[in-house]
Amino acid sequence: MSIDPSRIEIAFDPRRQRMAGISAHGLMSFDVPFISEITDNLWLGGCEDGLVLPEFIGHLVSLYPWEQYTVKHDLDSRLEVRMYDQTNQAMDQVDAIASWVNTCRRGAPTLVHCQAGLNRSSLVAARALVLEGMSADEAITLIREKRSPACLCNPAFERWLREPPA
Repeated sequence: MSIDPSRIEIAFDPRRQRMAGISAHGLMSFDVPFISEITDNLWLGGCEDGLVLPEFIGHLVSLYPWEQYTVKHDLDSRLEVRMYDQTNQAMDQVDAIASWVNTCRRGAPTLVHCQAGLNRSSLVAARALVLEGMSADEAITLIREKRSPACLCNPAFERWLREPPA
C-alpha cells in the first residue's frame, strides 16, 4: 500500500461527531454525539466501524461487537459482551458488567458503548451508578439529561432498572 505524500493530520473527535436516527423503541428521534460524558470517568455512546477512540479513554466496554472503534493507544482494559436491544434480553450479566465499569472508572475514563448509546449502554451505565448509591430515578434522569431523552426507551430496560429482581 502506498502512502499519500500530501496527507495531512486530521483530528476526529467522537465528542463532536454526531449520529442521528429514530429509536427502535418508542420511535423517538435522537441527534447525539458518538460519546457523551455522564459523570466522572463515565462515558456513554455508540459506535461506527473505524471511528477512532479518543486517547483519554482508558477502558472500553463494548456491548455491540458488530462494529468496533479503531484503537490507536494502549487501553487499560477492553471488555466485549454481546447484548441485544430487545425487550426479552436476559439481564443476568448486567450487574457484573456494571460492577466492572465501576472498578474501571476508579482508575481511568471508561466508555460503555453499544450501537447508538441509547439502551444497552445506558442500562449498564445506569446500573453502575445505582450500584454506587444513586437511585434508579436519579441515574435515568442523569443519563437522559447528559445523553438524550431517548435513552432507556426500551421499556424492559427501564423497568428492570426501577425494579430489579431480588
